[in-house]
Amino acid sequence: MQRGRPGAGILRTALRRNSGAVARGTVLMGLYQAGETAFPIALGLIVEHTMQDRSLGSLGLSIAALAVIITTVSLSWRFGMRVLQKANTTEAHRWRVKVAACGLQPVARDVDLKSGEVLTIATEDADQTADIVEVVPLLISSLVAVVVAAVALGMADLRLGLLVIVGTVAILSVLSAMSRRIGSSTREQQARVARAGAKVADLITGLRPLHGFGGNHAAFLSYRKVSTEAKHQAITVARVNGVYAGTALALNAVLAAAVTLTAGWLAYGGRITIGELVMAVGLAQFIMEPLKMFSEMPKYVMMARASADRMALVLAAPPSASPGRDRPAAGGDLEVDGVHHGALHGLRFTVHAGEFVAVAAYQPRAGADLAALLGANVPPQAYEGVVRVSGREIKDLSVEALREHLLVNPYDGEIFEGSLRTNIDPSGTSGLVPEAVEASLLTDVVALHREGLDHAVRDRGANLSGGQRQRLSLARSLAADSDVLVLHDPTTAVDAVTEQLIARNIAKLRKGRTTLVITSSPALLDAADRVLVLDDGAVTAEDTHRRLLATDEDYCRAVAR
Repeated sequence: MQRGRPGAGILRTALRRNSGAVARGTVLMGLYQAGETAFPIALGLIVEHTMQDRSLGSLGLSIAALAVIITTVSLSWRFGMRVLQKANTTEAHRWRVKVAACGLQPVARDVDLKSGEVLTIATEDADQTADIVEVVPLLISSLVAVVVAAVALGMADLRLGLLVIVGTVAILSVLSAMSRRIGSSTREQQARVARAGAKVADLITGLRPLHGFGGNHAAFLSYRKVSTEAKHQAITVARVNGVYAGTALALNAVLAAAVTLTAGWLAYGGRITIGELVMAVGLAQFIMEPLKMFSEMPKYVMMARASADRMALVLAAPPSASPGRDRPAAGGDLEVDGVHHGALHGLRFTVHAGEFVAVAAYQPRAGADLAALLGANVPPQAYEGVVRVSGREIKDLSVEALREHLLVNPYDGEIFEGSLRTNIDPSGTSGLVPEAVEASLLTDVVALHREGLDHAVRDRGANLSGGQRQRLSLARSLAADSDVLVLHDPTTAVDAVTEQLIARNIAKLRKGRTTLVITSSPALLDAADRVLVLDDGAVTAEDTHRRLLATDEDYCRAVAR
């Protein structure tokens, strides 16, 4: 892929990967266009010969010739479009999968796009990029039709052939210049539609909190503004497309009229025969279709190029970090040594193997930064200090191996469409699903439905309450049974009684396994072996929850409820 022209490289890859289908489709569509062109030529020849030989045999032969042409046109179109559309659909699937793989890989791509924009790229842009597989054969087959028509007219009279050739070149020159405007307008439209999609995805995710503090109207106005911008750009694109289509149709009609009038003038002067006049008039009418298709192709090429350029933003972007290849040893400690990142300033602590430690972060931002750091969501070059797992620096570990060993469950863990079971155990390999359901107190949700763990869960857990979604996410992290588990505010959406029970259950289920909980929950703090007080980005105190309550007034004020 050439540097500086990644979109063009993607289009070349699509064509090269489907070269066989493109070649077959081009031949079949070329036969279709040649057959279409042959029809008015055959009519002209039939008129010419019928006037000379008025026998039934000649008429029958003429009808048979037309039947062959019609059959060729029908079958070549049918099988040609089947080949091209299959290749188009398959290629679109390949690009969708590739974009999704880049978005889902453990080390994110360093690209300034929101998730909603990536979704648009993985769907609409992938489809439009794959259109190049269909556009090129149609472009070539249309050219074949124009060339055949020009040759046939040129054999009748050279001026007719030259008129078609010169007219076609003039039309394409005008439309090529216009197609560049379409490409730039389409690129801007796709970007604005993607931003609108990203905005509405964010709003849907935060719909409940928005209703909670009455911010839904302001959010609606924010989305309306972004959507209005996308609408105005779509209108601009539609206007440009309309001008393009109108200009193409008008120019094609002018060329057809010019060919018809010239042929009539030549026939009137006796320079061409009546049969050649019939052929010329037929070709002048027919040529409008391939010319229309031929003149539209530059527009679709520019649209495919615009989509390919947007896909390249994801595919050609470098990863935010280059992970190592080592694997951590089983069990082991978790060590944070002199880390400076965001709200963390020289943070230093150790969680020994099998220990249950809680972190009481006075500033929520510090807790979030710590969770992001341990979850390998921060590139090594973006922070100072060292994070070790089992004595190995996490930057030296492969991300997949690290996450198998150290699992960080965020406070806003995603819930997926499927069932309770597939959300708890996506891989279907966990042996702790019942224990995880019980420990997270998800048992009431399971018992509430006849399907039990197979109860359907809607997209983003729309049919679950906030507390149920949080407990489902907690159950998933517990069922993974990782050597080191980090939980970030796992009980903020449940009541105090439920929180107390969950805290005890986590301590019991994770006994002998390394567990770190970032929380302000008194129940979880009390269940921990020890508590680290995180203030101003550093550990300022360390003891059990109850001793800290008795000796540290700031701690007492921060966590007492």
